[in-house]
Amino acid sequence: MRAPARGQAGTARAPQHTMIERDFKGYANKPPDIRWPNGGRFAVSFVLNVEEGAELNIGDGDERNEARHEVRQEVLGAADLCTASHYEYSTRVAYWRVMNEFERAGVPLTFNVCTRALERAPWIAEDGVRRGVEFMCHGYRWETHHGMTPDHELAVIRRATEGIRRLTGQRPLGWHTRSSPSVNTRRLIAGEGFLYDSDAYNDDLPYYVTVAGKAHLVLPYCFDTNDMRFHDSYAFVHGRDFADYTIAAFDWLHAESQHAPKMLSIGLHIRIIGRAGRIAGLRTLLDHLKHAPGVWLTQRRDIARHWLNAVPPA
Repeated sequence: MRAPARGQAGTARAPQHTMIERDFKGYANKPPDIRWPNGGRFAVSFVLNVEEGAELNIGDGDERNEARHEVRQEVLGAADLCTASHYEYSTRVAYWRVMNEFERAGVPLTFNVCTRALERAPWIAEDGVRRGVEFMCHGYRWETHHGMTPDHELAVIRRATEGIRRLTGQRPLGWHTRSSPSVNTRRLIAGEGFLYDSDAYNDDLPYYVTVAGKAHLVLPYCFDTNDMRFHDSYAFVHGRDFADYTIAAFDWLHAESQHAPKMLSIGLHIRIIGRAGRIAGLRTLLDHLKHAPGVWLTQRRDIARHWLNAVPPA
């Protein structure tokens, strides 16, 4: 007898999933008519991801090893000393190189930190506080949340949040999950009092969603104007590749901002952009942006605060 087709009566039914709520319309080319604090219509934020020391490694007591660094490899059943060494370059050398460029340019910065990384390099917390950076929460370990139970995820969120507060004296206002959040993440972080999250990639402007009957602010992030493309897709090889692509995105949005408000997020990783062969691309980008008229170079918490005041939730 032929087995029943999937989805038909019988034992081989297709798995049932709850449909997630999605918005394919957005602002429909009619965004709120606002200006940023400098009178312009274009806000730009740089996000420096601080993940090193929070990547998974059996040698640190984790269940598996992280496979992403300069090359892709997977070490099974033993501590991955090669990957660990690659990530250590970030705090030993690259961090200072990157921060020197931001100090030279006078451009503000948001740190997107995994709390375990900050615990293992507390001088980064001290240096960031001295420089006045924003600390956004990137979880405790550098891991996705999509498979977590609600209770476990809430415990992770609270541990991560408290660790940042303890190390910096600041409670993080923003949240960003590595890769995919769970279906509960937004509800949980809204319940914990976060001002905004960046677990979205679907717009050039902030927007509100309803969470547990209340308005919650989302500041979308970007994976294209992001130095991760040196590793994940190898779309960027030279520092100028990153600079050229991000400058092209900036220039286009800057032109569009003459008619409507815009926002651009630029994602960086210490271990990636901080290498000697790539850092010139960051310098080129910073020099291009800081001289552009009508641009608000700022931190994400300031974008969130301004949006909440200028575009009150309905």
